[in-house]
Amino acid sequence: MMDKDDGYGLALSGGAILGAAHIGVLKAIEKNDIKINHIAGTSIGAVVGALYAFGKSTEEIEDLAHSINFKALLSISLTKLGLFSNVKIAKFIHEHIGDVKIEDAPIPLRIITTDITDLEKVTITKGNLAQALMASCAVPGIFSPIEFDDKLLVDGGLVENAPLQTLKELGIEKTITVCLASRHMHRRPKNLIEVIMNSHSCMLQMLNKESCGENDIIIAPNLERFNAFKSSEIENITEVGYIEGMRVLKNLDDKSTISCGSIY
Repeated sequence: MMDKDDGYGLALSGGAILGAAHIGVLKAIEKNDIKINHIAGTSIGAVVGALYAFGKSTEEIEDLAHSINFKALLSISLTKLGLFSNVKIAKFIHEHIGDVKIEDAPIPLRIITTDITDLEKVTITKGNLAQALMASCAVPGIFSPIEFDDKLLVDGGLVENAPLQTLKELGIEKTITVCLASRHMHRRPKNLIEVIMNSHSCMLQMLNKESCGENDIIIAPNLERFNAFKSSEIENITEVGYIEGMRVLKNLDDKSTISCGSIY
């Protein structure tokens, strides 16, 4: 059985609206009195992780998820590098957290992005939070890349969708990874954006294999029946995340619940 007092590193993967499952898992973590001492997040996982790292309660995060109009977060860009700007993500962060720096988070936070020039992982630990989150959520082809510290950054899911290895690179031995890469429903694309997003989701499923050890806890909610881009599913997705989180965290002596092989 784990020693909850030591604290765990938490890795939250990308997955668009499926990220609501992260909220349910956070509820399960709190229900089991588990301390989180580091958070690494990619894309929507970075957004949820940032809200939590800066002190938002799970209830507040859930309320924010229900209040978001995801289409309203899109701003027409039509640059050479993207169809849309996700600058409204910055506005959302400024409104609900503030114009803050990543290094000021009460829980240490790492945001995963990809340098689209050299195709390498860039883990952001310092600087403007909103800009870093815009970069981590910038799906190539859909959103314009973000300039950050002289780098041109896009969605971190290209290099590490479930950032377990980022935690391990810090020497964190006990981790909880929430993986949203299990198969889920995609509707037949009706436009260019949906073609790109479905392709991006397929790529994440293929690239999301991480190595884990005996102290790693993998929570992979079964999200097959949900569409990753349908916001009306948020409440149900959150509940699935909570149920799976409780199942795994209450039965940690059963090694089958933390098997890496079961999520791919």
